[in-house]
Amino acid sequence: MLNILIVDDQKNIRDGLQAMLSQFPLEFDNMYCAANGVEALQLLRQHSIQLVITDIMMPDMDGLELMAQTKEERIKVNYLIISGYSDFAYAQKAIGLGAKGYLLKPVKREDLQTSVEHVWQEIQARQALSRNMMHISRRARETDRKELGMFMQGAVNDEAWVDQTQGQNPELWSHYRLCLLREELWINQPGANSSHSMESIAYRVYGRRGCISLQHGQHLILAVDASVDTGALPAALKAGQINAVIAMTGPQEGLKGLSESYTQVLELYRHSYLFPDKRCILPAHIDRLIQQWELPYEGLYSLFQLIGTKNSGKIAQGISMMFHKDVLQRYHIRYTQQLCRAVVKMLEEYERVIRPYMGDEALDIDCLRNLFDYPGIRDYIQALQQQLLRLNQYYYEYKCSYRNTHDLNEAIRFIHESYHKPLDLAMVSNHVSLNYAYFSNLFKKNIGKGFAEYLRDVRLDKARRLLAETEHKIVEVAAMVGYESYKSFTRAFRDVMNMQPTEYRQLMRRKHEREEKYQDTAL
Repeated sequence: MLNILIVDDQKNIRDGLQAMLSQFPLEFDNMYCAANGVEALQLLRQHSIQLVITDIMMPDMDGLELMAQTKEERIKVNYLIISGYSDFAYAQKAIGLGAKGYLLKPVKREDLQTSVEHVWQEIQARQALSRNMMHISRRARETDRKELGMFMQGAVNDEAWVDQTQGQNPELWSHYRLCLLREELWINQPGANSSHSMESIAYRVYGRRGCISLQHGQHLILAVDASVDTGALPAALKAGQINAVIAMTGPQEGLKGLSESYTQVLELYRHSYLFPDKRCILPAHIDRLIQQWELPYEGLYSLFQLIGTKNSGKIAQGISMMFHKDVLQRYHIRYTQQLCRAVVKMLEEYERVIRPYMGDEALDIDCLRNLFDYPGIRDYIQALQQQLLRLNQYYYEYKCSYRNTHDLNEAIRFIHESYHKPLDLAMVSNHVSLNYAYFSNLFKKNIGKGFAEYLRDVRLDKARRLLAETEHKIVEVAAMVGYESYKSFTRAFRDVMNMQPTEYRQLMRRKHEREEKYQDTAL
């Protein structure tokens, strides 16, 4: 699209040029008109205009003065000059000032179209070249940023690269801070990542030469001008309605220390979990933290002694007290990490005891292994309390079921002793003196299968041994394992084994013969 300004002191010429231009096969965005250079200059200051078609001889400000003034004000615009034969010397001066061509009065439609198309093609070529140069420049900056990011994370580079990179922005690298930013989100909160918005705000605060982006992703890491007040970026982010956790190192000197600064800024960021109310973590916030400690193992043991009771409220309260901010904020972040690992280890030990009794249920202990997987320590403590309360519930149910273990053991012993006799659930529940319905539910919950299925499996297990190891007839085997009819036995056997009893016996005999033959060959 092309914006054109027509400048001439004669209205009929302006109208005629405008009428001719509107008939050209070019798409004009806007077409402006001015009666002299003063009006034209005002329009050029207010609008983005690519082409000016102007007469030379005009009152107040002629065409040459207009060109000179726009050049002085660095207004980028292309000129086509209209002149008479007597004004040719002026036209030469205009061309010297950068005019793209001149047209003689009266202006012919063909000449005007050719000149405008030529200027438009030149404008398009310059725009394409500018876009290509910008693309190349962006790719070069991206390559430099990636190399800097890798160097920051410990990748080795030669001295020449370090000196060259530092020389590209010596003011910044002589006095900089590393700054880590992470947008503060609630766990599972939807929404787009604001790293580009935060980066844009940082560039406004520090300027293009005072800020370099080194890493995108979960964390945005910047090298910024250390002479700028540390409160400037947090204030700008707040004004931009972006809630972010910020960690800033102290002033650093020289690109060679970038890797060490990266380690420091990560350490500062981890300490932001101890100070969730601070928006910006600085070295001064962690300098006085205690570096030596003993974990509260007695408190941990007392807490886990409550597992399996109805004291879920005390368990939640105990975790809250153990991870209270007044306690954690006294120590280096490693204290909190070691405390988390100690709790997870005890959770694993308690879960291991009752895991065989949990069936398909399980604790999600893996989700507690890394504190920094959570947006903040409050979210971690909430997840920890949830898993502890689940463990407490499992243990409580386990203890309740343990009281029935003796009865279940006696019932199972009775089944294995009496499987060859007529046997049903009522007979077994009476044997252990338990209510029929209660015993049925208890049996299935603890054994993992119903009574009828369990009795069938016991009988078929005995039957397989008899078929493989004896010469008893099938009908005899059926009676020996408690089946009253041959038909019911073969049906149950086929349902479980996917074959008839006779087929199973033949299969076992062939297997036995192969084994004997193999042993004879080996001897």
